[in-house]
Amino acid sequence: MNVDGILNINKPAGRTSFDIVTLVRKLSGERKVGHAGTLDPDATGVLPICLGQATKVIQFLMNSNKSYRAEIELGVSTDTYDSSGRVTLRTDTSFLTKEKVEEALLTFHGTIKQTPPMYSAVRYKGKHLYELARAGIELEREPRKAEIFRLEILDWQPPLVTIEVECSKGTYIRSLAHDLGQLLGCGSHLKSLVRLRSGAFDLKDAVALSQLEDSFRHGLWQELLYPIDAVFADLMAVIVDEGDERAIRNGRPLSLGGRGSANGGRCRAYSIDGRFLAILHFKPEKGLWQPEKVFSQAAKLDIQARNRL
Repeated sequence: MNVDGILNINKPAGRTSFDIVTLVRKLSGERKVGHAGTLDPDATGVLPICLGQATKVIQFLMNSNKSYRAEIELGVSTDTYDSSGRVTLRTDTSFLTKEKVEEALLTFHGTIKQTPPMYSAVRYKGKHLYELARAGIELEREPRKAEIFRLEILDWQPPLVTIEVECSKGTYIRSLAHDLGQLLGCGSHLKSLVRLRSGAFDLKDAVALSQLEDSFRHGLWQELLYPIDAVFADLMAVIVDEGDERAIRNGRPLSLGGRGSANGGRCRAYSIDGRFLAILHFKPEKGLWQPEKVFSQAAKLDIQARNRL
């Protein structure tokens, strides 16, 4: 049986993101399973797991904004920028105040450049950087752009500072922790990390692995699935007739009566009987909407599941 949908998993510490994918694949029997954004093994929190046709929307989930709660230990640097690494520096932090840390954090608001950690999944000539790092190889890394939309201190218990961050895709919280210590002149590392939100999925609604496994034992796990279109709740929705549905199925562009191209020039398309058909992308040079992601035999819109978002 093919299953299409998204699980909002609360990943525990000590498990890799791929561990969770493997577990869901084994429990569900669905071959097409993938996660929408890696969490480090020590990190916890929201990990969307996509099954079946929902794997087509992984790229959209990965491109969505994220929120994190991060605990940073000042005065201790590690080679991995987190608590799993080897300590490379210890310094005195008695000179630090909450005001000094707040002032330093202001420099990270907005568009910033970050250098990815050597212990990261970034690839270099077909190898992950962490593979090279474990072999004792360190490379120069190109800084990458990231967006920090919100950054605030939640708790100050020196030498520990807990912050909440809302950021764009591709933001390395470990690098943020490391760079904060460099700016303050004391060094630092990421002590713990919780992903609070990934796109439409929130930690308060996330399912613990024990709850997930229990739902499989009782045959209730599909009640935990979110429909594919939950990812696109902020996009305009259109209902198309049977002729336009056939055009979408065949990948042909169509006119939607001059309707606008808000939200990145994309919209959701539904059949007359409520089936989610596709994501359409507006082509302004032609004034037409091109099918971008098409879903075959999509189930009718699950209002109850949508309301959980």
